Amino acid sequence: MILGIESSAHTLGVGIVDNGKILANSKKMYDIKNSGMIPAKVADFHAENVYEVIESALESAGININQLDGIGYTKGPGIGPCLHVGQLAALYLAYKLKLPIYPVNHAIGHIEVTKHLAGFKDPLALYVSGGNSQVLGIVGKPRKHYHVYGETLDIGVGNMLDNFARAAKLVPAWGSTVAKAAENGKYIKMPYNVKGMDFTFTGLLTNAVKLLSSNRVSDIAFSLQETAFSMLTEATERALMLTGKKELVLSGGVAQSQRLRGMLGEMAESHGVKFYDADNQFNADNGAMIALVAEEMHNSGAKFENSQLGINQKYRIDKVDIL
Repeated sequence: MILGIESSAHTLGVGIVDNGKILANSKKMYDIKNSGMIPAKVADFHAENVYEVIESALESAGININQLDGIGYTKGPGIGPCLHVGQLAALYLAYKLKLPIYPVNHAIGHIEVTKHLAGFKDPLALYVSGGNSQVLGIVGKPRKHYHVYGETLDIGVGNMLDNFARAAKLVPAWGSTVAKAAENGKYIKMPYNVKGMDFTFTGLLTNAVKLLSSNRVSDIAFSLQETAFSMLTEATERALMLTGKKELVLSGGVAQSQRLRGMLGEMAESHGVKFYDADNQFNADNGAMIALVAEEMHNSGAKFENSQLGINQKYRIDKVDIL
């Protein structure tokens, strides 16, 4: 059994898996409604709660800590002080219990848990989060790794939606709030920026903020969401045509959007491609995804030197070998 700790942003998650079965997926979230994402405050919250969440996960799994076979943690990407809390907790547990420790890429965790739940073998993945947005697939030459077919060239779609929510004074200032504001909106033409399989969001955001002075928030929110998600769907469709893959997964925090799920599902169906989007507890940051990837590392016999057990705030997915 493997325990995984996720602490890359405002969610502190601890998961436990056993031979691919998720036994526990406990979490506590720092409330960013009032103060926003202040790294030091979020890290303090994680430090105060990490062992409580670990105990909660052990209780949910119905096991004691001595039954664990290894510990995984999020190495990055993410917010440095927050990542550091999870890393230190993992190092402490591994040292105390004399267990191997596994550093996990956050983005790989999101994709792998969705792929695992879908039962897919070789899917294309659209990974959409606050800090990043990428279209990816595993390739085997010259090394087995996630290849980025397309990605944002500026900001992640989640950050764009959150920034607009703050500018529009929507509370809480999250992408889900933009979705609610968009429910009764009508379309306004907005900049559409897709180049090959890459895309940009800052121009779209700037335009949306400018429109706030002369248009209804609901119309802008609707148009912003429709345009951004159409861009992501087009880039993903192009990657599907390029690769010929017949499976598609949607993962990451923004994968909780029903509208994006619908767009991708319709596009996939039109090409005879199987599509899967996970339950929202696995789209949001969670410890189970870290435990699952750590278990894959454990089963492959992976070993890591002390120099590899740090954190990396800009830990790119295409720099990680798949074992």
